[in-house]
Amino acid sequence: MGNVMRQEKTNPEPNNSDTMFKDCDSLVVLTDYPCRDISEPIFRIGDKLKGLSEEGCWWKVRSLQTGTENYIPSNYVAKVYHGWLFEGISRQKAEELLSLPGNGVGSFLIRESPRERGVYSLSVRHRTIKHYKIFRLTNSWYYISPRLTFQCLEDMVNHYSDSSDGICCVLSAPCLALSNPAQSTSQEAPPVVMRRNLDWKKVNKSQLMSPNELDNADCKDNMMSYGVRSSIAAYLSLTSVPELENAKGRKKKSKSVYVMPDHSNINEDEDY
Repeated sequence: MGNVMRQEKTNPEPNNSDTMFKDCDSLVVLTDYPCRDISEPIFRIGDKLKGLSEEGCWWKVRSLQTGTENYIPSNYVAKVYHGWLFEGISRQKAEELLSLPGNGVGSFLIRESPRERGVYSLSVRHRTIKHYKIFRLTNSWYYISPRLTFQCLEDMVNHYSDSSDGICCVLSAPCLALSNPAQSTSQEAPPVVMRRNLDWKKVNKSQLMSPNELDNADCKDNMMSYGVRSSIAAYLSLTSVPELENAKGRKKKSKSVYVMPDHSNINEDEDY
């Protein structure tokens, strides 16, 4: 009797479950799972997930918000490419996703038809959710309006992110891109405090600050700012200018003028 040796595969074939999520950015939950009638959902509509493996109609996923790992039926999620291309979702589901908190005017997605691959529509949140059919020419270029054609969907998104050009508004951000904004660690700028108008006729040296008075706590309630008082005091000490209240011979009056900035040349589309 001879010995039978079992040959092991040194280069096993890649598992499809390891590569099926390679090209997509993330998965988006389309419906709460499990249903609220059964129990508290593990994953909620709009949650972003990372696909880990595929086991039939069940996908093992990890929540990008909480890190929770679990299984979810594949028909409860949609693959997302480029951050805005949602695979196989209906018009109604697009409206539900765009209506979630975190989306604002200009939030958008391009959805591939669940019934026919390669057929796309653009959905945009405005006063209501607007939908635009994306047509395709025989040379595979895309367009919404026949006067504007694009070689790929990325070019179309880039164009309408710069100019509305016939659609309801400029595209501002992909759907759900702002649903979990990172907390800013930078401190907010202090609010601007407007001081009362200063009557220069009533200004005298008692309102100014000499070098020996810099530490005087009573100066904090002075009508004039610290920098203005110290600058004027230094100037008067060098030039020996008489008190302003005694300069009655002057006929000119000082006026404060605020010039409104001119925004007429600003292109609002650049904000997007």
